[in-house]
Amino acid sequence: MVHAIAKITNTSGLKGEVKLRPLSRYSIDYIMTKDLHIGLIKNNLSSLKLESKVGDGKKMKFKFRGIDSHKEAKNIVGKIIYIDSEKDDNINFIGENVIGFSVETESGKKAGILKDIMWLPANDVYILLKDGKELLIPVLDEFIISLNMDNKKLIIADVDGLLDI
Repeated sequence: MVHAIAKITNTSGLKGEVKLRPLSRYSIDYIMTKDLHIGLIKNNLSSLKLESKVGDGKKMKFKFRGIDSHKEAKNIVGKIIYIDSEKDDNINFIGENVIGFSVETESGKKAGILKDIMWLPANDVYILLKDGKELLIPVLDEFIISLNMDNKKLIIADVDGLLDI
């Protein structure tokens, strides 16, 4: 499965370095460890290799192989960096591909539709829409039982008060 993990937002310096906007909690980890692809849409991607990372936080800059000048870096501004993920990869639980999944409890009770995902410092949170109201479900092992990509269904634990509005 292909996931967008970062958007190239700006150039930095004269040697082809760029700045990124993360699109996932795991963006930096994936950029450092996974095979990368770049493009404007998922259907038309080119391979991309990280050469180096400099700085931390908002001062972080990335240098990719083959992008060696300010002009070349400017040509990739606005493009999206993608990764391929395995079926059990954490990004599958918080990627944009799960938005719209139906949500049920272990006992089969309808809990709503997955509307959005919030990335919070402690943990991510699913925002469910049920009867026109939003419910917040922490993305933690004790609440999330399974995610079925084929049936587009998320199963959550039967926890007292979890679905109370």
